[in-house]
Amino acid sequence: MLEVVNPIAAGAIRLMVFDLDGTLIDSRRDLATAVNAMLRQMGRNALPEAVIAEYVGDGAGMLVRRALGDPEDETLVEDGLERFLACYRTHMLDHTYVYDGVFAALDVLRTMPDGGERQFAVLTNKPVRPAQRICDALGLRKYFFEIYGGNSFATKKPDPEGLQALMREAGARPEQTVMVGDSVVDVLTARNAGTSVIGCRFGLSSHTLETVDSDCLVDAPLEWAMAMGAVVQP
Repeated sequence: MLEVVNPIAAGAIRLMVFDLDGTLIDSRRDLATAVNAMLRQMGRNALPEAVIAEYVGDGAGMLVRRALGDPEDETLVEDGLERFLACYRTHMLDHTYVYDGVFAALDVLRTMPDGGERQFAVLTNKPVRPAQRICDALGLRKYFFEIYGGNSFATKKPDPEGLQALMREAGARPEQTVMVGDSVVDVLTARNAGTSVIGCRFGLSSHTLETVDSDCLVDAPLEWAMAMGAVVQP
């Protein structure tokens, strides 16, 4: 159910920036497959899928580091990252899918109350090429004027650099922008950039949303439209 803490001035929002994993797509199973393939190659025990999901949100490097138990040996982490990415590139689309309601919500949200058209973009900490490939394969790419990943800038979320770049490209001010994501990383990114934020409780890292307030919390993608004052039919 939609939970509103601070109502979003939907009529003023010209740019919506979406996280990818746990927000637009459920990639839990394919991420777990790649992590556990990496662990087995390195002589380690596999981890439960639910545990791996809790490690998602801060980029591939941090995912691997956490799966390896946060070792001090950076060479070990780099080796693990290479092994993880090699597997993930092959299996990233085996089971990953777009959450129910995402396409319907995007279609409705595209049109502003004044008849103008909102701009959409993706800002993820996943490496940019896998992110773009997934969006292409699952029919999402057409909605977004830009897809940026964790290696698109010198910094990753929650640093606001990527979100600020998207606002410049879209010609949108912070008060005209909303970030949509499933983790505390996305909320902090929005706060650091001065934008509104919608937290997704259905995502992979939704347990982290409890640590900081979002403007709105939703339990399904269709509720993005409700948070923005729009009506969408399932």
